[in-house]
Amino acid sequence: MVFSLVRLSGDTRLLVAARLARSIGQGALVVDFSLYLHALGWRGAEIGALLMANLLAGSALTVVAGPLSDRVGRRRFLLGYEAMQIVGAAIALATSQPALLIMAALLGSYGRGANGAAGPFAPVEQAWLAETLPRADFGRVYSLGAGMGFLGMSLGAFAAALPALLSPALPGPLAYRPLFALVALGSLITLLLLLRARETFVPGQHADKRSGAEHASGCRTENSLLLRLVGVNALNGIGLGLVGPLMAYWLAVKFGRGPASIGPVMGYAFLMGALGSLCTGWLSGRLDMVRAVVWMRTIGLMTLLLLPLAPTFALAAALFIVRSAFNQGTLGARQALSISLVRAHRRGLAASVNTISNQLPRAVGPVIAGVFFDGGLLSLPFFIAGGFQVGYLWLYQRLFSRFARPQAPPGERPAPSG
Repeated sequence: MVFSLVRLSGDTRLLVAARLARSIGQGALVVDFSLYLHALGWRGAEIGALLMANLLAGSALTVVAGPLSDRVGRRRFLLGYEAMQIVGAAIALATSQPALLIMAALLGSYGRGANGAAGPFAPVEQAWLAETLPRADFGRVYSLGAGMGFLGMSLGAFAAALPALLSPALPGPLAYRPLFALVALGSLITLLLLLRARETFVPGQHADKRSGAEHASGCRTENSLLLRLVGVNALNGIGLGLVGPLMAYWLAVKFGRGPASIGPVMGYAFLMGALGSLCTGWLSGRLDMVRAVVWMRTIGLMTLLLLPLAPTFALAAALFIVRSAFNQGTLGARQALSISLVRAHRRGLAASVNTISNQLPRAVGPVIAGVFFDGGLLSLPFFIAGGFQVGYLWLYQRLFSRFARPQAPPGERPAPSG
């Protein structure tokens, strides 16, 4: 990972720094947004429904943004996203009126825990980052970027304890409002960093110059791989959606704890996710991306199944923190694999397919989990999620192990057999 840091270009550093700045506000709201809605009197199913709508709205934008950025460039999408973040934060800072708060949540993608990524425009950001790197460094540098995102999320999660400190001066739900100012500040800094980064991608510059038949063959190979990725990610998305978005809410309901207790837990969890990302980047360079993901996620699966059985808040928190290191730490390597499956002029498409195929199934999870939680079934979503994760890991290893060390796009190599 030191190797990756030394070799980073100036533009790569700016993109990684932008992710760090953006992630701090995200970390605060992944802890406190559901708790804020709970303090306003929202029920679990209602909170889950808003999170689902958030994911669906983001997926709709992702469908368009990634492929379109392959044609018109990357920068304008990310600048627009930061502007939406600032507008959404201003609305949420000013009012808790339900319709306006829903609008702000959709603009800002609140509560999703995007790990510093640019919400629905995350595929655009991934494609831009790929333009600044040699292909052999994808696994290490994408893991570094994810690690910086988790580090910022950790800082934000610690800041999520702020409502408990402000409650004497700002009673009730009002104590949560200042967190939206943190989101706006992070987006402003991110905006300035992105304005400094150069966009070297020229639409059409990397288009396949081979004959029509060879180009079509390359597209068929890549499309087949992307279709496999969709199926595998669907299992992963459902499993993550059943647990991740309502984790803070689950801790609050099961153990009766508030943001003063839950915020630090999330902070340490994201910090471990950052360390796990660095570890995955190191493993990707010495083993390969797929084996690194499978080994890390298998350990994460074991802690997921133990988590609902924890009898105390302290033990549940410890298991959640350990799980975060092994589960969240694989994010960068999984993004790098999806980007490496296609040629340069289709990277926005590949990143969009990877994101959407996780997000759409994930959007169903919070509603189902919210209904279970309202009915007192606090453990069942974890076990169902575990079953989906088993299927995901088996298929991920089976289908993608041959593409774990990207050197040239699969579309430029003979189609794989089987």
